Amino acid sequence: MDLSLRHKTALICGSTQGIGLAIAQELALLGADCILLARNENSLAAAVSTLDCSQGQKHRYAIADFQSTDQVNEKAALLAAEGAIHILINNTGGPPPGPVQEAGEWQFLQAFRQHLINNQHLAQALLPGMKAAGYGRIINVISTSVKVPIPNLGVSNTIRAATAAWAKTLSMEVAAEGITVNNILPGFIKTARLDSLISTNAAVQQISREELSAQMKKQIPAQRFGETREIAALAAFLASPAASYINGTSIPVDGGRTGAF
Repeated sequence: MDLSLRHKTALICGSTQGIGLAIAQELALLGADCILLARNENSLAAAVSTLDCSQGQKHRYAIADFQSTDQVNEKAALLAAEGAIHILINNTGGPPPGPVQEAGEWQFLQAFRQHLINNQHLAQALLPGMKAAGYGRIINVISTSVKVPIPNLGVSNTIRAATAAWAKTLSMEVAAEGITVNNILPGFIKTARLDSLISTNAAVQQISREELSAQMKKQIPAQRFGETREIAALAAFLASPAASYINGTSIPVDGGRTGAF
């Protein structure tokens, strides 16, 4: 099985912590040259220092705030002009929790720009290089809400579904040129976002964080929260030559929790 990413360049968004950083570390282990993209330069520099260089990889970072679509668009164009980027990991923090009936218009617009529009800008900038190389992997880290909406995540459920539809459409347009587009759907993964959601929902339900965590784990056949490395393992496989015929899919990594095929 060919999992090598030597001589491939990967752009990983939201990669200073959590799932994004874990993916960058895994891609680097397979030999990829990694570009980390986020807004905090100190955190980016620290993250780059954790990446494996044993195969002569060259890693770097770029700065952009995903709340500014113009900034992301400009940075994507600059990076694309520097050379082909073969792997794009679209990953950014989800919208705040809350019922959909209470969400304001600005919340939908902000989330739409932060997720779908940024993804579009990045893909448009990098696709010419992928096409010229005859190799491309676009991997979107979304949510299991694409399969089954998650209570109290009204805006997130809506935007994640739109992102999945965008990805499926794009996958059909670029497949013949050696480019695949797939979605990873994390379940309850031990990240800062999960920690924040537990705190918020525990306060709403007026129970302790420990009690809510226990309740959530009971919903998971594996009886535990996932690790970021378990998301990264799938991302690395999908980015590799071995996954060349996997395209247009949405794959849950959730310990079996999602109640859908």
